[in-house]
Amino acid sequence: MMTRKRLTAARIAKFYIFCFIILFIATSCNERIPAYDELKQDAVLNPDYTSVTIPPNIAPLNFVVNETADKYLARFYNSNGIDFIVSSGNGSIIIPEKKWHRLLSGSVSGEFFVDIVVKKSGKWVKFNTITNYFARDSIDKYLVYRLIDPEFETWNIMGIYQRNLESYKVTPLILNRVSDGNCVNCHTFCKNSSKTMMFHMRSKHAGTVIYRDDKLSKINTKTNKTIANGMYPAWHPSGNYIAFSVNNIVQSYHAIPGRTVEVYDTLSNIVLYDINKNVITSCNALSDPDRLETFPAWSPDGRYLYYCCAIKNVLKQPDYNSFMDVHSRIRYDLLRIAFDEESRSFGTVDTVLTVSDSVSSVSLPRISPDGRYILFCKSEHGNLTIWHPETDLYLLDLKTGIVSRPDINCNKTDSFHTWSSTGRWIVFSSRRDDGLLYTRPYFAYFDTSGQMHKPFVLPQKNTEHYFKIMKSYNLPELVTSKVELNPRTLAGIIKEQATNAGYEDF
Repeated sequence: MMTRKRLTAARIAKFYIFCFIILFIATSCNERIPAYDELKQDAVLNPDYTSVTIPPNIAPLNFVVNETADKYLARFYNSNGIDFIVSSGNGSIIIPEKKWHRLLSGSVSGEFFVDIVVKKSGKWVKFNTITNYFARDSIDKYLVYRLIDPEFETWNIMGIYQRNLESYKVTPLILNRVSDGNCVNCHTFCKNSSKTMMFHMRSKHAGTVIYRDDKLSKINTKTNKTIANGMYPAWHPSGNYIAFSVNNIVQSYHAIPGRTVEVYDTLSNIVLYDINKNVITSCNALSDPDRLETFPAWSPDGRYLYYCCAIKNVLKQPDYNSFMDVHSRIRYDLLRIAFDEESRSFGTVDTVLTVSDSVSSVSLPRISPDGRYILFCKSEHGNLTIWHPETDLYLLDLKTGIVSRPDINCNKTDSFHTWSSTGRWIVFSSRRDDGLLYTRPYFAYFDTSGQMHKPFVLPQKNTEHYFKIMKSYNLPELVTSKVELNPRTLAGIIKEQATNAGYEDF
């Protein structure tokens, strides 16, 4: 039996061993930057997380240092004394999440710094210090998007997913393998709320699934008075209505290098779906036989419906020399129509922006939550701009009438976009990394002076994620909280027969 003295000595020994282990771990984790020579050049990072402005609640921006070296060190620090180092043998910098969030929360000055130091031929060299910035405005916690094959002829395996932007956790909302391989698309939310959403299902089990007030329903939006099922949707801010375009779509395929497919409408109107009454209505102004109306978007107060509109007569003009000449003449302007929610009726149409006279076309208008700005796509013609490499994002200030091209665009397609609930962040689809097929979600800060900051791609835990994934990120939407749906909860409603919507004339 151990005496009290021997027992005490054993405890002391264990204590010192424990302290030694903790000290060893602490010193091994806090690697110091060795003496180095200044290289006087910028490091090449992939993704390009340099001089970017980020939200304070974003997951760590892991990256690869695209420099040939034997060892890599990345030092992260701020002016408030937070300082840590990440080492790598292959250039892949994986940032510890706790240290990352401590860095952001402790950066009172609104900026932090990254030093990249590498060992080449036995010598350490340091690249120019990287300065990144973070805004005080948080971004909505979740991003909802569709992953889809980049081919344009048909679909294969696809799903709608949600990503927690504060971490790397991804969960599926709907997978088309539970719906017999059909197409699921056009997920849309009301005012960035995860409690009110919808998405379409095409082919087998066709219908529009609506989630509102914790209830699921499946609607057939095609009536004997409309030309097609509802397509591009826009929630009225009340949550009681959805404006849909109804489109007769044609696809054609290019033999021109750098272009793949052209998608355009031969007919299109806009209709209003009353969720409470299960009734679709329209009006003459939104179903003009001589015009193509599409891509509806509501003002935040619900008093106006903005939409894109083109003259349809160019399709009938006999003096064209080629098909390309015909559809390249279809150019859309931005209009709006007054709406009275109480009477469920539309009023006067106003022209907001005319670009069709300058070899340009407007698509995908999105109004900022404060109602002051419209962010839209502009291309040479047409409206499905994801296939137009010249497409850029433009900003219309409704207060001043000034149209500007924010410095977030590249020389490849920058397209589908949405605002955060605060209006301080946007997310948009860009093909800047691939150039032709693959879209990635990029985020940009929109400050109170109306300026856009340098965008950054959605961060991933695996630095090789974008090299390996063979899917496009499609229709990124920001929502404030997790959507409490998953493929299992949706499986029942998916295969139900859709309820037919009625139709009423104004």
